[in-house]
Amino acid sequence: MIPTMMERPLLISDMLEFGLRDHPEAEIVSRRVEDGEIHRYTQLDAAKRSKQLANALAKMNVKLGENVATLAWNTWRHYEIYFAVAGSGAVCHTVNPRLFPEQLEYIFNHAEDRICFVDLNLVPILESLKDKLPLLETVIVMTDRAHMPAESGFKNLLCYEELLSAESEEFQWPEVPETSGCSLCYTSGTTGNPKGVMYTHRSSVLHAMGTLHAQGFSLSRDSAILPVVPMFHVNCWGLPYSVAVTGAKLIFPGAGMDGASLWQLIDEEKPDFIAGVPTVWLGLLQHLDSIGARMDSVETVVIGGSATPLSMIRAFDEKHGAFVCQGWGMTEMSPLGTANVPTKKVMAMPKEERYKLQTKQGRPIFGVELKIIDDEGNEQPRDGKAFGRLMVRGPWIIESYYKAGKTALEDGWFDTGDVATIDPDNYMQIVDRSKDVIKSGGEWISSIDLENIAVGHPAVAEACVIGIPHEKWQERPLLLVVLKDGAEASKEDILSFLEPQLAKFWMPDDVVFRDGLPHTATGKLLKVPLREEYASHYL
Repeated sequence: MIPTMMERPLLISDMLEFGLRDHPEAEIVSRRVEDGEIHRYTQLDAAKRSKQLANALAKMNVKLGENVATLAWNTWRHYEIYFAVAGSGAVCHTVNPRLFPEQLEYIFNHAEDRICFVDLNLVPILESLKDKLPLLETVIVMTDRAHMPAESGFKNLLCYEELLSAESEEFQWPEVPETSGCSLCYTSGTTGNPKGVMYTHRSSVLHAMGTLHAQGFSLSRDSAILPVVPMFHVNCWGLPYSVAVTGAKLIFPGAGMDGASLWQLIDEEKPDFIAGVPTVWLGLLQHLDSIGARMDSVETVVIGGSATPLSMIRAFDEKHGAFVCQGWGMTEMSPLGTANVPTKKVMAMPKEERYKLQTKQGRPIFGVELKIIDDEGNEQPRDGKAFGRLMVRGPWIIESYYKAGKTALEDGWFDTGDVATIDPDNYMQIVDRSKDVIKSGGEWISSIDLENIAVGHPAVAEACVIGIPHEKWQERPLLLVVLKDGAEASKEDILSFLEPQLAKFWMPDDVVFRDGLPHTATGKLLKVPLREEYASHYL
C-alpha cells in the first residue's frame, strides 16, 4: 500500500515561523535582569532577533548537533536562544544555576559545551568554575554594552546585544531530521551525578501540542501566561513552545521569583494562567495575605514538581477564585504526563469533594500511557486502592539517558521511581517516591500525604516526613516542621491537629522543629541527608 500523506518533519523552527505568520503582534513581557525594569516586544521581534542570533551562531561555527549552554533566568533573550539554537540544528543545553558547583562542573564537561550564554547576575557562578571547564571557549553575557562586566577571567567574553546587532534578520532554517536533538536538560538527582535527557524536535513539538488541548493546559491566543517554572528546568514545562504556537501573551519574571515580585507582575500584567512549584506559590500566598490583596485575573494555577497540599488548593480557590491544576511529570517525560484539569463534572462537585480530587495528579494526556505494577512486574488493578510502581511510555518519554549507552526502559516502559494508584476514572495519584515510602509493622505510610496534611496547620510553613529505623516497627515516621515567620506551635499542637485526620498507625512518633529543610536545585525536599541525620532518633 502506497502512503498518500506528506512526510514533513516536526521542527522547533516551524513553531517560531507559525507564530511569525499567524500572530506577529502577540506580546512578550519580561522583567530585565539588569535593573528589574519591564521589557516589551512581540513575537515578530522575537523571530527577527532569533534569526540574528542564528546568523551569529553560524559565524561562530556552531555545528549541527553541537550543545550550546545557557545559564539564565526566564527572559525574552532566553526565549530567543531557545529557538535560535534549536532552529539552527544545534542543541540548547539549559543549565540550572542552583546546582552545586561540583554538579555544574560535571554537567558542563559531560555535555562538552564550547559556548555558554549567561545572565548578568549569574556570571560570578561561571567565573568560579572557569579553571575547571577546559572546553568552554566563549561566554556571551545576555545584556547590552552598558551593563557588561568591567572585568572578567574569560578571554572571549561577548556582549549579547552587540552580537545580534551585527547580524541580518534573514535566516533560512535548516531542515534537520525530526529525530535530531534540540534541547538537553540534566536531572537534579539526589544521588550520583546528574543524568542528561536529550529531547528531539519531534518529541518537543508533540509535547507542545499535547499541552494545548483541554486534556492539558487548554491554552489559546486569548491566554496570558506567567511561567514561574524556570526555563532551565525541563524547557519551562514546554510553555515557550506552546506560546509560540498559540500567540498567548507571555510574561517572564526574570530573576524575581519571590512573592512580592510575582505579585507586582500579576497585578500589572493580568495573567490568567500561572505555572510553578509549590514553594513559589507558598511565598506568593503569604505575601498576598500580608498585604490583603486578591488575584482577580488568575483563573488557573498549574502546580508541579511535588504534590500540592490541600490547604494550598483551598487557599487559591477561596481567597483568589483560582483553580489549582496539578500537573505531573518528570525531566525524563519532557515533562507533562498527567493534568488534573477542571471539567463540568469536577466543577459540579461539592467543594470539599472537589478539593480532595484536586490533590490527585490527574489523568494522562493523550500520548502518555500509565500503568502500575508490583515487584514481580504484574499490572495492578485501576481501583484507586491498589498501588505499585508507576510505569510510563509515550513519544516524548526518554528511551535512554544522554551518553549512557544503554536503555533506561524495562520491557519498553520507563520506571518513574514513584509509587502510585490509578482509580476507575483514570486519575493517578502519587503515593510516594519508592525510596521515601515508609513501611511500619508491615503497613505502608505515605510521607507525601502526611506532609500535605501537616502544612495545613496555620503555623506550619513547610513539613517533611521521613521514615527512620525503629526497634519494634522496622520504621516509624518522624515529622520535621518549619514554622512560619512569627508563628508559634508546640509538638502537642501539631499532633492534636493531625490526630483526627490520620489513621492511628500513621501518626508520627515525634515532631522536630527546624529553621529550614534541605532541597534539591528544583525545590524538592532532599530527604537522604535528613534520614542520615535522624537515623538513631528512635533507637
